[in-house]
Amino acid sequence: MDLQKHAPQQGTAPQVSELRASDADRDRIADMLREALAEGRLTADEHAERVEGVLAAKTVGELDVFVRDLPAGHAARTAPASAPAPNRPTAGAIPSDPDDNVVAVFSSAVRKGRWRAGRRIHAYAIFGSVEIDLSEALFEYQQVVVKAISVFGSVEVRVPENVSLRGTGGGVLGNFEVSTLDSGEADAPVVYVDGWAVLGSVEARPRRGKLVADILDRVQRKVDKGLRRHLER
Repeated sequence: MDLQKHAPQQGTAPQVSELRASDADRDRIADMLREALAEGRLTADEHAERVEGVLAAKTVGELDVFVRDLPAGHAARTAPASAPAPNRPTAGAIPSDPDDNVVAVFSSAVRKGRWRAGRRIHAYAIFGSVEIDLSEALFEYQQVVVKAISVFGSVEVRVPENVSLRGTGGGVLGNFEVSTLDSGEADAPVVYVDGWAVLGSVEARPRRGKLVADILDRVQRKVDKGLRRHLER
């Protein structure tokens, strides 16, 4: 493709419809199509055909075509931008006792893969290392708190790139670093990392390329469900 031929003129900002589509954009359209299938606005065949087009779309404008005749597509254009996540969890939303303890004393401990993230996770690294990888976790709650304490050790937290991430803590001759992140989705999970690093480190940041749920897996499940419903009629 001749990029120069299709490039906008110098000094002219591209239209929103001309922007390259992200995985999050495709995921958003796939959710609209799933709702339309459940409401009976699309047949299973129409749904499968549009999902295939969503995966192949390259721009935001190409994605909008697949929901142009659906109510959800019009509502999305008029919806206000989501507000940033609060810096602290909602009062009473997080229990005082942890759902999961990850402890490493002169050793290492890891939580990763497809696991269910509770509302409160405690991580303790004493002369050891702890890795908490939420990039493929199942979020059953919108707010998750990771309490991280590192003494002569390290605690590393990784989250999907489409959640919100907040941090409150500090270091005593150590390093406490949380890369603040805001999701574009109003109902996206919010991960709060707080604690202390004493002669150690606590670090939290997104794992690029990882989303709350992989779009290909989600689309396949939606297509399978739609086909089953179609066959059961």
